[in-house]
Amino acid sequence: MPKIKKTKKEVRKKNVKAGLTLPVYGVDGKEKTPVDLPKEIFSVEVNPRLLAQYVRVYLANQRQGNASTKTRGEITGSTRKIYKQKGTGNARHGDRNAPIFVGGGVVGGPKPRDFSLRLNRKQTKKALFTALSMKLKERGIYGLSDDFLKIEAKTKIIANFLKAIGVEKEKILLVLPKKEKNNLILSSRNLANIKMVDAYSINPYDILRNKKVLIVKQGLQVLVKYFLTRSTSSGLRLRANSSDSRRLS
Repeated sequence: MPKIKKTKKEVRKKNVKAGLTLPVYGVDGKEKTPVDLPKEIFSVEVNPRLLAQYVRVYLANQRQGNASTKTRGEITGSTRKIYKQKGTGNARHGDRNAPIFVGGGVVGGPKPRDFSLRLNRKQTKKALFTALSMKLKERGIYGLSDDFLKIEAKTKIIANFLKAIGVEKEKILLVLPKKEKNNLILSSRNLANIKMVDAYSINPYDILRNKKVLIVKQGLQVLVKYFLTRSTSSGLRLRANSSDSRRLS
């Protein structure tokens, strides 16, 4: 019995599922030669607890903690007795800065505090690889050819491309090799469903928050070189930790 030859689409599905290749699309929305993906980044065992921990740390580190109220002792004003103790028919009161008066102090109000938490570098790096692996398994990552960096600065070009691959209504994370002013950024910045980030600053929270991830081919090379081949001794710029923070309990 002759062997049934698999179509290119079936082969690509199998490879994507195995985390080996990534489909690459041209400006016209047509698929080009896929690129190989390293298993160390895109075929990592999914760890939901680690991702949840990362999201908690990331969101905690976005809090400024600047909210502040004044107690009655911090209010500027006279401290004299508001009226005499007896004979007025009113309740007895002291100064005008008491909490029950408008403009008085606040009881138990917020004060500036540090909400920051911390993950170590290995956890942060593993969380990124886990998020990318999970997104790839969900078929949520698309490769873009380097021709996108040379397109004409028109929003319509990107809008038509997203419509061609069927993701025009999804929240999209666009990963660039470097976030510098170019025609791809000028063409994408007016689309409300696109968030742009450079390959150095990609983080698990943005990957999880957006339904689809579009990676420019050069951006993929930067990502692999920075997070896989580069030594971690110099530290990773994943946005989870703050410079002055306490450890996650």
